[in-house]
Amino acid sequence: MFARSAARTLRPLRCQATRYYSTASAATPPPPAPKSGSNAALYIAGAAGLGGAAYYFLGGAAAGKKIDASAAGTPAKAALTGGEQGFIPLKVESVESVSHNTKKLRFKLPEDDMVSGVHIASAILTKFKPEGAEKPVIRPYTPINDEEARGYLDLLVKEYPNGPMSTHIANLKPGDVLDFKGPIPKYLWQPNKHNHIALLAGGTGITPMYQLLRAIFSNPDDKTKVTLVFGNVTEGDILLKKELADLENRYPQRFRAFYTLDKPPKGWAGNSGFITKDLLKTVLPEPKEENVKVFVCGPPGLMKAISGPKNSPQDQGELSGILKELGYGKDQVYKF
Repeated sequence: MFARSAARTLRPLRCQATRYYSTASAATPPPPAPKSGSNAALYIAGAAGLGGAAYYFLGGAAAGKKIDASAAGTPAKAALTGGEQGFIPLKVESVESVSHNTKKLRFKLPEDDMVSGVHIASAILTKFKPEGAEKPVIRPYTPINDEEARGYLDLLVKEYPNGPMSTHIANLKPGDVLDFKGPIPKYLWQPNKHNHIALLAGGTGITPMYQLLRAIFSNPDDKTKVTLVFGNVTEGDILLKKELADLENRYPQRFRAFYTLDKPPKGWAGNSGFITKDLLKTVLPEPKEENVKVFVCGPPGLMKAISGPKNSPQDQGELSGILKELGYGKDQVYKF
């Protein structure tokens, strides 16, 4: 059941959940709100090394005109082909400030009619060598433009304190060059692969989630239901907020987003503090429901608390944390 009884709805979520739940129990009052935690500790911890989900920046909003390769008459050539292909340099075409610490950069592909080569869900590698360093810095990201867009590649990058790659990219200017390689396959998505998916994100961990959202809601044949729980430090840190709100308005019966902030503004209708067990118990699909999948992406502290870390890109590791306590199985959870 996509809807859940409001008898279990947390007080801070009551304003958010009105359209989300199809049934409610007026006789049973909601339990008290969970105590506030500190998202800053979760979303910034480990950022110097861009560990955990900060290491996997996937997804994003479509930018520019989407072009159907088949409609154009010839298959679009991919700039990034994976396999044995080495890093290729791409020049910065434009830089746009999105928030106080986030920028969108557009990189020009080698040919105007090329596509990036990214597919859902996959990442790409970026590389640069700091002056005087023995080894280059390599980090994965995923372009936020539509996969079929030709001639360019867009990155949405939040600069983290002491984050070598994010700081480097944030300081790039038009005409500068950055090396790219990929794509790196992640979770193979197919329409209606799951009846209901839950996306649990912290900070920049929203990007792989948005990549899935774009794939699902741009396909009229995909009827997957989606629940998003997104934690940030401040309201200004919520990336892709406009795009997420648009999806909620267009698909109110299939998509619902719940937000929690470490430092909520006055009048904030969402939750505050950590993404908690009580919050997830309230809004997620039951683990016993048929064919559900939970995706997790966030900095190390968040991953540890919710699902446990993964051992490597190839090894998901054991399931632990809140999701295990709630009864989900290892095969029901994917860690980006």
